[in-house]
Amino acid sequence: MTPNWDDMRVFLAVAREESLSAAGRVLKLDPATVGRRIARLEGAVNAVLFTKSQQGYVLTSAGERLMDHGLEAEEALRAATGAVSGPTKSLSGQIRIGAPDGSANYLLPQVCARISDANPDLDIQILALPRIINLSRREADMAVTVSAPSAGKLLVQKISDYKLHMVATEDYLNRHGPIRTVEDLKGHRMIGYIPDMVFDRELDYLNDMGVDRVALASNSVSVQLRQVSLGTGVCVAHDFTLPFHPGLRKILTDQISLTRGFHLVRHQGDQRNERLNRFAKALTRGLRDEVARLEAQAAS
Repeated sequence: MTPNWDDMRVFLAVAREESLSAAGRVLKLDPATVGRRIARLEGAVNAVLFTKSQQGYVLTSAGERLMDHGLEAEEALRAATGAVSGPTKSLSGQIRIGAPDGSANYLLPQVCARISDANPDLDIQILALPRIINLSRREADMAVTVSAPSAGKLLVQKISDYKLHMVATEDYLNRHGPIRTVEDLKGHRMIGYIPDMVFDRELDYLNDMGVDRVALASNSVSVQLRQVSLGTGVCVAHDFTLPFHPGLRKILTDQISLTRGFHLVRHQGDQRNERLNRFAKALTRGLRDEVARLEAQAAS
């Protein structure tokens, strides 16, 4: 029996979501139907494609091999659909963007809202994860990253640089004394990433400064900023987040000023997909403008 594309779609959804119920929600199918479709596909290819573990449904070696071919077929179908349909006045369907939580919380909501206003039939999903988004498994259609990936069949476009500074509240500084030099940081409680969960070398700010202890740590930028806003310590913050936290004050600006960059990463096979090209252009322009707007506010 030859496998059909509908069953392959179900297979790809289970592989990404690692759960029958989660895949069912994506596909708008009940879990029992998803399970039957997987069983039918396994019968068609005469191989077990998943093993069940505490983490969910995990691909077997046969499943991994089928995944590679399934992704190639999916990319080809996307490209063909985009080439045939051509440009339309507004975008529709669903597009998912993966991003680290700093940009996902402080930039993407307003940028995506504006794109949504211009394209009312478009569904935009923001996948905020404190790790590298796996585009090869189609976790997302595109991703915002800090480091530009050097491996894989990917399209990489620089979006914008952004700045970061050390911050604290006035209340904290009044209680613990002024911070005039980098050496003074040794007497203060540092807030930052959980050291062994820094998923991108470009985010290891405190280690680069020689800070050997992070007293209050989180894998989330939003949690770090919430902690420092409570007057509990000092942290490195993106300048574009500061308009959302008016109680924070930049310190040591003449000694510590970091610059990093955002990149938009896409599947190479999508380069002829006019729909995704148009969205990527709007997203890139929107993010660039939003970083500039918020940094200007933080500087005023």
